[in-house]
Amino acid sequence: MKQLREQVLEANLEVVRRGLVLYTFGNVSGISREDNLVVIKPSGVPYERMKADDLVVADFDGKVVWGELRPSSDLDTHIHLYKSFPQIGGVVHTHSEHAVAWAQACRPIPALGTTHADYFYGPVPITRELTADEIRNDYVRATGVAITDAFGNRDPMEVPAALVAGHGPFAWGRTPDDAVHNAVVLEAVARMAMYTFSLQPNAPGVSQALLDRHYFRKHGATATYGQAEK
Repeated sequence: MKQLREQVLEANLEVVRRGLVLYTFGNVSGISREDNLVVIKPSGVPYERMKADDLVVADFDGKVVWGELRPSSDLDTHIHLYKSFPQIGGVVHTHSEHAVAWAQACRPIPALGTTHADYFYGPVPITRELTADEIRNDYVRATGVAITDAFGNRDPMEVPAALVAGHGPFAWGRTPDDAVHNAVVLEAVARMAMYTFSLQPNAPGVSQALLDRHYFRKHGATATYGQAEK
């Protein structure tokens, strides 16, 4: 678990370097599927003094099995996503400004151009609003349930992010680093979409043909982008 803790620490520091968090906002986690253990940022610890040994290890019931600090308050959301999306190996939650603006407006981010299409195969979904009972009783897990409800039977790797209504973005990937990469791109496309609508409120969005062309050149068995692994 030491290697995973170091990976998760580096991923948490990367969200700071990329300007996605303020103060102690946000959190990144990673999972050991072999052990069903989740490594996550501790709650309220400033990034600039955080060390790998400060990270918290929890089981799938949310019980801390290693570490002296309290885990992120979003732990149960992360656990629900790991249970529901077996393909993922890392989860990141930020309060990045432009993605949060879409979440607060309760609007999905539409696929307006090829930058979006390179990473997200269609709109980034917005969740339903949580009920008063969900907020009072099991708010953090209910947040995860709302995210998985928004996907239904869709492949979560085709659109590796969601906006939680009134709250903010969650993103995921095959590793913690991959999840942060997707969170950075999510913020970029959220910003671009806002600029686009400010210039053209009726922007039609990218065509299905162009969406397919750009998404599948980077993803799937027929991907041609980048270099072949040796």
